[in-house]
Amino acid sequence: MSKTISKQVDPAKIMQIGMGFWASKTLLTAVNLNLFTHLAQKNLTGNEIREVLGLHPRSLYDFLDTLVALGFLQREGLKDNAVYSNSEDVDFFLDKNKLSYIGGILEMSNNRLFGFWNNLEEGLKTGKCQNESKNGGKSMFDAIYADENSLREFLHAMGGVQAGNFDYFSRHFDFSKYETHCDAGGAGGNFSFHIVKNNPHMRSVSFDLPQVAPIAQRNFEKLGVSDKIKAVAGDFFENDIPKADLITMGNVLHDWGTKDKKMLISKAYKSLSENGALVVVENIIDNDRRQNAFGLMMSLNMLIETNEGFDYSQADFEQWAIEAGFKKVEIMPLTGPTSAVIAYK
Repeated sequence: MSKTISKQVDPAKIMQIGMGFWASKTLLTAVNLNLFTHLAQKNLTGNEIREVLGLHPRSLYDFLDTLVALGFLQREGLKDNAVYSNSEDVDFFLDKNKLSYIGGILEMSNNRLFGFWNNLEEGLKTGKCQNESKNGGKSMFDAIYADENSLREFLHAMGGVQAGNFDYFSRHFDFSKYETHCDAGGAGGNFSFHIVKNNPHMRSVSFDLPQVAPIAQRNFEKLGVSDKIKAVAGDFFENDIPKADLITMGNVLHDWGTKDKKMLISKAYKSLSENGALVVVENIIDNDRRQNAFGLMMSLNMLIETNEGFDYSQADFEQWAIEAGFKKVEIMPLTGPTSAVIAYK
C-alpha cells in the first residue's frame, strides 16, 4: 500500500536552486558588460543595447527578457519595439558611476569565483582551497596583491559590497564615547570614510599592507577627508594594530583559521584604550545555524578561497573574545545577511 501524501509535493525550490547558476551567470554577465551602467544614462531599445555592448542578435531578447523576468530590468513594448530601463534597486546598486555601486564583488565573482566553485566537491573531500593556488600557483592574496589592477578590483569589490553596512553602522552605533578609530585590514578605506563622514568628531586610521595603503590615501585625498583619516602601512600578523578607542575589522576574520582569528582578536584587545571596543562586520551565522544561508555559503566560499578560513556565529566570536579578555559581546544587525559583533573591553 502506498503512503498517503498529505500535501502536494512541489519540486519548484529544488529546480530553482539546482539550476540557480543560470540566473547567477545571466546577472554576472550583465554586470560585466556594464549593461546597467549604460541604462542608468538613458533607456535603450534592444538594438541600441546590442550595438553598445557588441552582442549578436540571436539571443539578444532572451538575455534581456530574462533580466526582466528576474526583476533586474523593466520593459515597455516587446522585442524590436521594446525599450529597456533599470529596476530601482539595480539603478542604485549596479551603476558604476554611483558611490552606491556594489558590482565590484559581482565582477570578481564572474571573473574569478564562478569557475572555482565548480570544484566545491573536491574541496569538501580534500579540505583544500580550489582557487589559483590549487595547482601550485600563488595564494589568493599573493595573486591579487601582485598585480595592481587585480588589487584595485579586489579593493573596489570589498569596499563596495559592504558600503551600505559601513554606512548603516556609522550612523546607528553610539560613537559618543570614542574619539579615535582604526580599521584593521582597512582595504581602500571605505569603513574609515563612513565613520568620519557621519561622526565629525572621530579621527581614523586605515591600516593595511604597504601595497594597499597608498591606494587608500589617494582615496582619502580624492574624498577630501585626508585631514581626518590617514592610511598606515603594516601587516597585522607582523606588526601591532595601531592604538585606538575603537577598532574595526570588516570582512577580515573569516579569511583565517581559529588560531589566527584568536590572535587578531587578542591583538585588537591589546591595542584598544581602556573601555574601548572591537567591532567585526561580517555575515555572522545565526547560533542555531539554520537561517543565514548566505553566511553559511560564504563560509563554503572561504573553503574555495583560503587555506583555513571560515565564517562563524555570534556564539563562536563571543567565546574567542571573552578568552582574549573582553567583558561582553553584543550583536547589531545591519543590512541583508550582515551583522556587527561588538566586543567591549
